Amino acid sequence: MRLSWLSSVLAVLLVCGPVRATESGRGLAVRSLEECKEGRAAKDRASREQHFTAGSELAERALAINEASPDAHFARFCNKGELARIDGESLSALVALSGLMADLDRTLELEPDHAEALASKGIMLIRLPRVFGGDASKGEEMLRRVLVLDPEAVSTRLVLAERCDGRGQRDEALGLARRALEIATAQGRSDKIAEAQATLAKLGDH
Repeated sequence: MRLSWLSSVLAVLLVCGPVRATESGRGLAVRSLEECKEGRAAKDRASREQHFTAGSELAERALAINEASPDAHFARFCNKGELARIDGESLSALVALSGLMADLDRTLELEPDHAEALASKGIMLIRLPRVFGGDASKGEEMLRRVLVLDPEAVSTRLVLAERCDGRGQRDEALGLARRALEIATAQGRSDKIAEAQATLAKLGDH
């Protein structure tokens, strides 16, 4: 079972004056998302844990300043979700991840078209068993919305490819996976290239 978490780094300028607290909160959210991204790229467990722990703390600080920040809620989900599964996908990790759904729901409440949160929740709904809140049909609907908002979402395409293949829609599955590989290659994302190639191999594409 694979869960992939997408994150974005937003450019924010810190300013002085009456809105400084809000802008500082946005800056903390950006730094938190950067920690999550760097943690996912780190090679050893200790470094990953350090980045995700730092990212979680930054997200908490951002939320203390501005609870209504969608990026801060998503950053907390990203870092705590990665911490929960740092030793691999296990039952306890799934339980912890399902418990973090509140941050995704709050993110989407504040920003309904937050592509990263939609992708994360959609993938979770597809991957999680129903007993932990899974809903594959709803998850697929969210992922198809993501492709409208972000046509270059690689992980979203790959999860949809597997979903289509499971229904016997092999042509659509191959199209999604092949396009995902093209995008990952253009972006120079070696991790996503490998993920796309593995999906294509699973689909029997030669």
